[in-house]
Amino acid sequence: MPAALILYCVGALLALAILAAGIARRRVATPIIYGTSLVVTLAILTVVLSELLAGAQPSSITLPLGLPWIGAHFRLDALSAFFLAVVSLGAAAASLFALGYGRHESEPARVLPFFPAFLAAMNLVVLADDAFTFLLSWEFMSLTSWALVVAHHHNRDNLRAGYIYLLMASFGTLMLLFTFGMLAGPDGGYAFATIREASRSPELAALVLAFVLIGTGSKAGLVPLHVWLPLAHPAAPSHVSALMSGVMTKVAVYAFIRIVFDLLGPPEWWWSMVVLALGGITAVLGVLYALMQHDLKRLLAYHTVENIGIIFIGLGLALAFQANGLGWAAALALTAALFHVFNHSLFKSLLFFGSGAVLTSTGERDMEHLGGLIRFMPQTAFVFLVGSAAISALPPLNGFVSEWMTFQAIFLSPELPQWGLRLLIPAIGAMLALSAALAAACFVKAFGVSFLGRPRSAAAERARETDSFSLAAMFAFAGLCLVAGVLPGFVIDGLSPVTQSLIGDHMPMQAARPFLSITPAIQSHNSYSGLLIFIFVTIAASLGAYFIRSFASHKVRRSPAWDCGFPDTSPVTQYTAGSFAQPIRRVFGTMIFHAREHVAMPRPGDTQPARFSVTLRDLVWDVFYAPIGVAVSFAATRFNHLQFLTIRRYLGLVFFALVFLLLVLAVWQ
Repeated sequence: MPAALILYCVGALLALAILAAGIARRRVATPIIYGTSLVVTLAILTVVLSELLAGAQPSSITLPLGLPWIGAHFRLDALSAFFLAVVSLGAAAASLFALGYGRHESEPARVLPFFPAFLAAMNLVVLADDAFTFLLSWEFMSLTSWALVVAHHHNRDNLRAGYIYLLMASFGTLMLLFTFGMLAGPDGGYAFATIREASRSPELAALVLAFVLIGTGSKAGLVPLHVWLPLAHPAAPSHVSALMSGVMTKVAVYAFIRIVFDLLGPPEWWWSMVVLALGGITAVLGVLYALMQHDLKRLLAYHTVENIGIIFIGLGLALAFQANGLGWAAALALTAALFHVFNHSLFKSLLFFGSGAVLTSTGERDMEHLGGLIRFMPQTAFVFLVGSAAISALPPLNGFVSEWMTFQAIFLSPELPQWGLRLLIPAIGAMLALSAALAAACFVKAFGVSFLGRPRSAAAERARETDSFSLAAMFAFAGLCLVAGVLPGFVIDGLSPVTQSLIGDHMPMQAARPFLSITPAIQSHNSYSGLLIFIFVTIAASLGAYFIRSFASHKVRRSPAWDCGFPDTSPVTQYTAGSFAQPIRRVFGTMIFHAREHVAMPRPGDTQPARFSVTLRDLVWDVFYAPIGVAVSFAATRFNHLQFLTIRRYLGLVFFALVFLLLVLAVWQ
């Protein structure tokens, strides 16, 4: 059975984690652990792809574990097969990258045992078919990823990132615990099959939606639950950052889809307004936060927030169309969201791999200390450019296709009868367009400041190309970004079983269309051919290069280069990351970041240098989390004396608490 085969592979990963704990300090540990992880995850990928593409029936297995008389239920269906493919593909690439990157790891004993355990946990979450197994696997995923975040524990910032991540992860698990408690009801039917068959009131369903948005949104990175993400992702080793950003956040998306589209029952139309609003706000704020960053990994982490917002826009549209009986439109929106899940796992993992290669070569993450790396790391620069173009939604790469499909779903909003959705969805479309434009600007900054120009530090001047394993992983994902963009019809057709199982409808089959173009829903709407665009771009670029080489003047001419009014050749006269962000900061910064620019200009004749600094505030942190921290600190100070009570006072306190709870129970009944 396919489910049993995957569980055997998960067991192999857990055994590998135990082995890693014993041999982590030996030199052979890195190739053994990462090489075996690569083989196991490729085996899982082979199994799930064969099941998904063959349209096989769901397979289930129950193990005598977990709750007494219930057991641990696991199930492989179309939805879990797709997300297992995303997980295993990302895990295989991270394992391949780590074969080279791991040799530079300063704390291998703190990374190697938890890496395969983390992979096993993500697979178990997607396979779980009852609430207990799901929550246990979810918490196991959180703890193993937390251990990887604090692997470099000597850095105080990493410890703070791990502390905040653990708090947010525990809070999210608590919300999911409430979610499954309400779904199971008073009978305690925790198996997903039992939950599907149960009926629940609209009020209870709405409460479940709120809890699941908080529980999964805190792991995925929905605003305002995203605060841990830009702290934890940069703190982890780069191959783990790629897993957390490109894969683990998708496991959270899977949890939302599984509960809302599968377990909760038919949706109400207004649910989509909540999801759409959160998705739009998340997309715009994520990219604005990213534009303000100078740390390359932190910038990429904030872009994960943006792309999670894009995915939830697609899911919100699918809920709106499904609630109104427009199955074909819901299938388009859900396919766009799932396609973007796949796309983001590719280009975000690729970009984190690239940042890891830069970090290994230079020891720097601050873009202000990089520059000129295209001369010393040309292959890394090329694949990073491919990832930058893909995440910026430029055709013919894959990021364009899923965002274009999302816009096509937005254009179908006049079909909806509710005026609230008719007004909201165009506004969300404008926010999506704004986030796409700002993402392009952000990656012009990221690539230009890091790889172009002149080196801004001695570390950048000493940079050398990364190892062959890391390059192989990056080129493989760069190739997949191109293939998924040029031949998107095959991906869309592969997603048809997933949308059919959740929506009851799917997009028209795309692979047989002329020129491998895709038509989102019906013939009268727009179509897109990534293959034709790729051919046109290739021919135009080739002809341009040919004519330039053939007909341009070959005479050598020497003249001073245009210096923009700055004849000084010092690298400090180049555009910086702050220079790129300044126009955007002045437009949005005052309102969103409370940006303040401070200029210290010396008096005439004073030889001291002028100084310029910018302060930014995270309003989400200031409004939501700082008051909570103050309240907790205040309460802890006030209740601290309870630790020093006598035994009689402790007994009295317990007695009055019992009486109070009995009174609450009596009033409740």
